[in-house]
Amino acid sequence: MTATKKSLKFILLDILYLAMIILPFAGAIVLKVLITPQTEGVSLTGAIILWQIPMPLQDLYITEVQINSWAVVIAILGLVLFLRHGLSVKPYLKRQLVLEWIVEQCDNLVMSNMGQAFMGFSPFICAIMALSAFSSLSSLLGIFPPTSDLNIIAGWAILVFILITYFKLKGGFFHYLKSYTEPIAVMTPMNIISEFATPVSMTMRHFGNVLSGVVISSLLGVFLSSLTAGLPGLLGQIPFLRVGIPAVLSLYFDIFSGCLQAFIFAMLTMQYVANGFPGEAYEKRLKRRAERAARRAAEKA
Repeated sequence: MTATKKSLKFILLDILYLAMIILPFAGAIVLKVLITPQTEGVSLTGAIILWQIPMPLQDLYITEVQINSWAVVIAILGLVLFLRHGLSVKPYLKRQLVLEWIVEQCDNLVMSNMGQAFMGFSPFICAIMALSAFSSLSSLLGIFPPTSDLNIIAGWAILVFILITYFKLKGGFFHYLKSYTEPIAVMTPMNIISEFATPVSMTMRHFGNVLSGVVISSLLGVFLSSLTAGLPGLLGQIPFLRVGIPAVLSLYFDIFSGCLQAFIFAMLTMQYVANGFPGEAYEKRLKRRAERAARRAAEKA
């Protein structure tokens, strides 16, 4: 296959991958139009509940947040499959150059913040940034952004907290418990609070910044509409103030701030994991394991 000649199968797969990118968001937009009730004036509410499934302890609520989250995941999957379609040793597709640039940038980011030992984290960090950025940018399509729901961000933060704890335990369970007494034993209560404050701070920082942008944009739109409504005649019927000013603010709240929060969340993840990893204690633990294994082998011999 060359750059100028593509098989029918190749083209059909490209169409399928592009459909995976477009159709989930199109479906989310249609669902938003169908389920959103008509209101007058400004209405700032949470995600609309679609289904309520009875459960033993607490009912399970399926909201538009879950639907939009799956739409983002499927769209990212379609984008990745599209970019990696047609990979070759000698690139002839521009999409491969884009994919290689993304991989290179993620590798450099992980290398500079976590070191060579954590290069396996590169796909995870890339996935976090893509999921967060696409979720925030979905507000440009008029759907409820998943990052405006506290539960979504809390789920990501809990996952990161589990990773942090896992790598802290690499040095041994007793070494992990001892870390709570450093630098002095009196600081143990504060260290415990600080440990569990990590996922809370990550959640509130990301959630608060994204939600505030949605609220400010909505309030500004209503305020500008009220200004034009007081004008006489035809001028009062044309919302000309809602054309330029909200678009400029959207560049910050919907695009810059959303991408920035995705980058900050990924940076915090890398810093917490890398700083929590006890490298020296882990090396000593591996050395002791190797010595015990050598002794057992010598005894058997």
